[in-house]
Amino acid sequence: MRLDSLLFQLMLIGVLGIGSQWLAWRFRLPAIVIMSIVGLLAGPFLGMLHPQEGFGELFKPIISMAVAIILFEGSLNLDFREVRGLERPVFRIITIGAFLAWILGSLAAHYVAGLSWAVAFVIGGLFIVTGPTVILPLLRQAKLKPRPAAILKWEGIVVDPFGALLAIFAFEIIKFFVLEKATIGSLLFFFIASFLAVILGWICGRGIGWMFERGHIPEFLKSPVVFAVVIGCFTISDEIAHETGLLAVTAMGMTIANMRIASINDMRHFKENISVLLISAIFVMLTASLSVETLLTIFDWRIILFVLLMLLVVRPLSIWISTIGTDLSVQEKTLIGWIAPRGIVALTVSSYFSGVLQESGFEDAQVLTSLTFALVFATVCAHGFSLGWLAKTLDLSIGTNPGVLIVGGSPFSTGLAKTLKQLDIPVMIVDSSWYRLAQARREGIASYRGEILAEQTEYHLEMTPYEYLIAATPVDSYNALVCAAFIPEFGRNNTFQLSLHHRQGDDLEEIGPGIGGRILFREGLSWEELSDKVESGYVFRKTNITEQYTYDQYLHDRDNRVVLLFIIKSSGHLEFFTSEGKLQGEAGDTVVSLTAPVKEVQKIQEKLEEEERQK
Repeated sequence: MRLDSLLFQLMLIGVLGIGSQWLAWRFRLPAIVIMSIVGLLAGPFLGMLHPQEGFGELFKPIISMAVAIILFEGSLNLDFREVRGLERPVFRIITIGAFLAWILGSLAAHYVAGLSWAVAFVIGGLFIVTGPTVILPLLRQAKLKPRPAAILKWEGIVVDPFGALLAIFAFEIIKFFVLEKATIGSLLFFFIASFLAVILGWICGRGIGWMFERGHIPEFLKSPVVFAVVIGCFTISDEIAHETGLLAVTAMGMTIANMRIASINDMRHFKENISVLLISAIFVMLTASLSVETLLTIFDWRIILFVLLMLLVVRPLSIWISTIGTDLSVQEKTLIGWIAPRGIVALTVSSYFSGVLQESGFEDAQVLTSLTFALVFATVCAHGFSLGWLAKTLDLSIGTNPGVLIVGGSPFSTGLAKTLKQLDIPVMIVDSSWYRLAQARREGIASYRGEILAEQTEYHLEMTPYEYLIAATPVDSYNALVCAAFIPEFGRNNTFQLSLHHRQGDDLEEIGPGIGGRILFREGLSWEELSDKVESGYVFRKTNITEQYTYDQYLHDRDNRVVLLFIIKSSGHLEFFTSEGKLQGEAGDTVVSLTAPVKEVQKIQEKLEEEERQK
């Protein structure tokens, strides 16, 4: 096997990237950190991966197009309805905050890192970016409350192209005042090109939306057409003026996001999957392309001090000053002022400027790659490992226990939710009827009155705390529809529905395994039977499994009519009993079941004892 073949390099990038994502998910670690470490190990340390040599001249175009697709996918989430009530702080942060970060970062780069004024202002503009490649995975993992999460997401996606453009603008100013290689006309061209990029993105977005709404594109071609237009929009803008392509695809994504096109929502999860693949591959490629010399330069005391200033002074100061007079709390300002991880855009654009600035005679620009990677790796590690802890400390986290979202109000749903709440598990019941939610509200159970499948529910119901969904309405077809709609978000293993009724005339048993969720509890235990049991006095019982009272002994002792519901593992993880197979309890676990009333159990025991005596 040739380790330097392009095919082997592609395979290794894919395996390492997706493997890093899996490790991060399995051990609840920041994925960006794992990918960076794996890339460094495979590249400069072990010498197994050489992406820049393997891809040759295609390396930079591949990275650029991947960044464009990632930025477009992120901007598709920028629906203006999400920031209602947060317009002022978001606007302040992406304008005043970004400007302050540029000035303060440039001063730090000059006086601390020792860069010339020209190079310092270029890199200072670039370092205002946070970017969706790093901030979105962290937000997904940290489970922040909606307000700080929305602000960080909008800042990361909107400022990303502006950071690259600000660096370009600073370079144009340098050429005009220092190198005398630019004119007023070239500066004017830069602004016109940026404006045209926004217009092109808007036209492409409106065009895609119009064609989708009028049915001019078949369903099977919608995703390929969108990606082709994104690449075309990016390339045309970037050929006119370098880095304006990022601005164009961001404008395109925001335009489509606010057109309320159902087809885009249908493709959203597919695009998210592509984005995860690209992020995984690019981070491994970029870190693997670094040289040992670049890594050793990182340990220069000036670079270390610069990174510390960016983390501890520049970012907090720019956020606190820019948000004066807004309704952000001290806790929110503290969190947002700390979180600013840099990512792919900073690495790719800095490598571009390192070359052009050195060609223009600025020899100190050779340190830009080391400086950028030091900031990227430091912020990714510091913010990746601290975000969850800091959010929890500042009470800006929605909790660490995985929550359960129950669709359908009923006595059984209320009893199940009450039991989960007693076990400190976040739970909410969703139903379109106030009447069916009445009992849950009396019990103090969190509830939402609305149609779970309605578009506006996405903006009124915060689903981040919930990792499991249970469709528990009397209508089997509706349960299957709800599960099918939310499987991409919750995952097939975490999406459940009650057993089918199998009423005469129903053909629901012929539904394929890909439709609907996993069948809860045991096969044939329908909504009616569960409701009847609860109304007849069955109770939700919690049984602790210990070394003395084992799980096997519990199964042996239980009555046949006991319905096993779920197990809470000692780690806090939830496991629901399903029709697919048995669970195994261990010491420290808690088994929750639906059990017959004590009096009824006593009658059964007396009857059994009487039968034994008669024998």
